[in-house]
Amino acid sequence: MLSTLSKAIRPITYWKRLSGALGWTRSSYVLVSVFAATLLLIAVVWWPLVVELLGVIDWSQPLWAQMDWLLLGIFGFMSLLIMAGADLKADALIVFVGMFGGLAIESWGTQTQLWTYFTLERPPLWIIPAWPIASLAIDRLTRWLNRFAPAGQFIVVYWSVFSIFYVLMLAFVWPTANQSFTRVALALCALLIATPTDHRLATLTFIAGAGLGYFLERWGTTRECWTYYRLFRLGHEQAALVGVLF
Repeated sequence: MLSTLSKAIRPITYWKRLSGALGWTRSSYVLVSVFAATLLLIAVVWWPLVVELLGVIDWSQPLWAQMDWLLLGIFGFMSLLIMAGADLKADALIVFVGMFGGLAIESWGTQTQLWTYFTLERPPLWIIPAWPIASLAIDRLTRWLNRFAPAGQFIVVYWSVFSIFYVLMLAFVWPTANQSFTRVALALCALLIATPTDHRLATLTFIAGAGLGYFLERWGTTRECWTYYRLFRLGHEQAALVGVLF
């Protein structure tokens, strides 16, 4: 009897150890459930896109060989990230900023045609939920970096990184500099860069965003989900790097 009970309890103990090691909380399960529900809602609302995706599958060939392992890896990694140290009260603000910030950025980029999506929507609403999810993932990566980054002042690093970023951004968006959307975007970026509340945190957040963003952009540009206006002169590797920066 005791042996049977011990065997039944053992998986629960292992699960508690695993969830504890990964920093999961009660809020973690709520977040990942909302994440899954959002994906399901997108699939239902934009069903024609799902049908189009399924249409490229060759059912006579092994399914595993046609799986998009990069996309699945990104989704799996981001799911684990957003579950780590989840706090619904703190995360609600991140989701709010990510959602409306993403909508603003996508509106700017697609209206000025700095980038275009394969559906030619300006912007496509199905991509907006990706922004708060990415924002949560970046928040978790930033926390991790903050534990291991060297202590001390980040002022010099901050101004070096963001000065280079702003110069590169100017060069990239310059063909649309006469449009109001771009002027507002440049002004807001300049304001945010000029008024940091924490140089260290801002720098680490930029590094975390660039690291995660590379793989997101690598997937999006190689699958031609979105295309940057200079892509005809760039390989997918360079296009991904452009996306990381902008």
